[in-house]
This record gives sequence, structure tokens and C-alpha cells, in this order.
Amino acid sequence: MLIFEWTVAVLLGAVILTGLARRLGAPYPAFLAIGGICLAFVPGVPNLRLDPELALALFLAPVLLDAGFGASLRDLRASWQPVLGLAVGAVVVTSLAVAVVAKVVVPDMPLAACIALGAIVAPPDAVAALAVLRHAPMPHRLATILRGESLLNDAASLLLYRLAVSAAMTGSMTVSDVAPGFLLGVVASVIVGPLLGLAFVALRKRIDDPPTAIVLQFVAAFGLWLAAEKIELSAVLVVVTFAMMVARRAPGVTAPKARIISYAVWDTAVFVLNVLAFVLIGIQIDPILERLNGADQWQAILLAIGVFLTVTVVRIAWVLPTSGLRGFGLGPDGDRARLGAGMAVAWAGMRGIVTVATALALPGNFPHRDLVVFTAFATVLGTLVLQGLTLSPLLKILRLPDDDPVGREVGRARAAAYSAALEILESSEDCAATDALRAEFRAALAEAEAHEEGLAPESLPTDAARLNAVLAARDKVLDMRRKGQIGDDAYFLLEEEFDWAELSATPRTKL
Repeated sequence: MLIFEWTVAVLLGAVILTGLARRLGAPYPAFLAIGGICLAFVPGVPNLRLDPELALALFLAPVLLDAGFGASLRDLRASWQPVLGLAVGAVVVTSLAVAVVAKVVVPDMPLAACIALGAIVAPPDAVAALAVLRHAPMPHRLATILRGESLLNDAASLLLYRLAVSAAMTGSMTVSDVAPGFLLGVVASVIVGPLLGLAFVALRKRIDDPPTAIVLQFVAAFGLWLAAEKIELSAVLVVVTFAMMVARRAPGVTAPKARIISYAVWDTAVFVLNVLAFVLIGIQIDPILERLNGADQWQAILLAIGVFLTVTVVRIAWVLPTSGLRGFGLGPDGDRARLGAGMAVAWAGMRGIVTVATALALPGNFPHRDLVVFTAFATVLGTLVLQGLTLSPLLKILRLPDDDPVGREVGRARAAAYSAALEILESSEDCAATDALRAEFRAALAEAEAHEEGLAPESLPTDAARLNAVLAARDKVLDMRRKGQIGDDAYFLLEEEFDWAELSATPRTKL
């Protein structure tokens, strides 16, 4: 009962902190990290611990599946140089730099443990960066780079992490021992993931019930991760490539109602996983500090500060000199635009759930585990607070140019879609309703043709009137329910009808 009560209190606190973060235009993981550290010192908090073997599957599988589903393969191909540079080069350099700092500050820490710490704190978290971008939009190309980095850097960092953890636990392991198997596993992973995605889509065609379909998605996420780990494939690559294939093939087989429900469920799941991760690592801080004596505490604080400064400086030093790479700059505005783009990407290096999950996944007898977990959480907290709370103001100061490629593509595609709809209506039988629809789409197409780039308007001409009519109908039915003229069952059926009608007449930007 106590755990249940604490769970309710934690979720309520997370909702409040998230609302405050969004009001301030800050990434909500930053506030969750602050809440986690505060929770660690609240008397009576249950000392919950998660089985290390389950940590990566629980936290990373759903998050990576969700991120992979929203990735654009076309955009990633266009920005492959900076994405690979950040996802592989920056991760390796950061890991090694952190390992050096850790070895200097804690001389008795095994080198493998130092490298494991570097791999844990190396990958930035796109969830935190994208939470900021909702309030201070970054040019589409840079946002694409950050999303692509977050998908691929996990694979690179987890490889280093697993090698280092194995070496620390067994006492010996060389790259030559694992390189052939690793390369074979990478190739197999990028083949197996898409093939399983095709099989999933074929199975999905046979399922019409939204709850069943959503449960199957979670089963796929966890099942793929566990199976890939079992047969020594890259779980990250299997899950990500699976998600990207499903995203390409699923639109034609998923009903609109199921899709809307699925998006809502996955957004909620990712949020709850972030809450759980920060709570679990936060409540470990106080026991860790208690286990460290005075000298060790100062050593832990010194290591945390050193690692935080290292990951911040190394990212800046890596990004700024390479910001002139093809695909990184923002067009014809020259060096100033490239420097501004580099500054934005360099400062968007907040660590988050990946770092927390890998720290929690360390075996209980890992060398200097308390020190590594404390340093990892301090790095997450430091980057989220310092960079997370200042990224939005920085973007406003930089005023990076953006020609809104997504908006232009949406406008042109919308015009083409309206044209296809009108073509069908022109061949339909004449009646009052059909004539009204024809007039509506003709008006929308006329507005698109009047635009210099042929962009169709976001809403159809009658959407405002339709929305007002739906709201009036909703109020009337609600009044009938209050007066007892209709029962709850009838009201709920009508409410769902009006919900769909209102959604169809409401621009997405207002939802």
C-alpha cells in the first residue's frame, strides 16, 4: 500500500513539474531530474531498486521504438555526415575524454570502468532537446540532425558500454575478440529489423481492435529487444530499423481511430518511463552518499564536476569546427549562419533517459558502481538544468534562418490532396451535399493557386462554421443529459461522434 501511495504522489508531482516546465518553455526532463534529487532526501521514501538486467529493455526499447517511428529516412540521408559525426565520432571522443578524467580523479578505478562511465554519459537525449524545440523552434535541418543523432548514438554508446562492462567484470577483453562478431551482428541487425517490421505490418492488417493493436506494439518493442539481446544482435538497431519500416508501411493498414489512440498512448508511455527512470535513480543518491565517507564524497563531487565539464566542452569542441560540413549549414548566409547552427547543436547536448537507464543497468558488483551512478546522475542533472533552461533563450538570440521546408511541403501536398479529392467529387452524382463539397474544395484550391508557391490553406473554408455548429450541437446534447431527456449511454455515443467531427474541423496547430 505504501508503494502505491508513493506512486500516486510521484505521478502527481511529475504532472505538476511538467506543467511548470512547459509554462516556462523548458524541457520537462530537467524538472523531473530536479524532482528526483529532491525526492532522494524525503524521509520515508521506499528504497526501490530495479533488476539491472531489465533496465535497458524497460526504458530504452519503448523510447527507441517511438523515436524510430518518427524518424525520416529521407531527411537522415540528406544530413548523414553531421549525424554520423555526432552519433559515432562525438560519442567515442567523449567516452575516451571522460575515461581520462575519471582515471585522473579516481586513480584506483579500473580503466574499463572509466570507459563504461564515459559510454554512459556520452549520448545526448533527443527527448529533452525536442521538448525545448516545441517552444523555441530550431531550423528543420538541425532538428533532423538531433533526432538522427539520438537514434544512432545509442548504438555506438551501448557498444562501448557493453564492452567496457564485460571487461570490468571479467578482467579481460580485447577489441579483436569481439570485432568480427560485432560487425556480423550489426549487418544482421539492419536486415532482421526491417524484415520483422514487414511481418508485423502483415499481422497488423488482421487486427481491427485498437487496444489489441497497441498492446501488440509494446509486445513487439520489448520482445524484439530481449530476442536481439539473446542472439547477440544490436538491440538498438533492430528496434530502430523495425520502427522505421513499420512507419513506412503502417499508414495504409492502420485505422484513423487506432492511430490517434496509439499516438496518445505512446506519448504517455514515454513520459511515464522518464518519470520512473528519474525517480529510481534519484532515490539512490541519498543511500550512495551515506555509503561514501567524507573523503569519498568530495572525490565523487570532484568527479561529477569534472565529467560534466568534459562532456560539455568536448561537444562544443567537436561541433563548432565541423559546422561547415555539407548538410550542417543553413544555406547561403555564410559563416555566421554556420556558426549559429553549430552553437545551437553544441548546446543541445542534454543527457537524459539513456544515461539514466545505462547507469541503472550496471551490475550490483560493478567496480565503483556508486561513484559511476552518482556521476551519471549529476551529469544528467547538470546538462538538463544548465543547457536545458538556456537553450530556448539561446535560439531566440541566434535567430537562425529557416525557410520552413516542412511547412512548404505540407502546403503543396495539401493542395495535391485537395485536387485529388475534388477529382473524385467531380465524378460523383450530383446532389446538394456533393455540390457543397465541390464548392469547398474549389475555394481551397483557388487559394492555393493564388499563393506564389501553390500552398493550400491549413483549413477548409467551412471549417470555422462547422466547428461552431459542432460546439452548439454538443452543448445541446449536454443540456438534454442534464435534464434527464437522454441517458449516459446515449450521451457518450453522441459525444464520440462530436469529438470526431470537432477534430476534423480543428487545425492541428490548435489541438
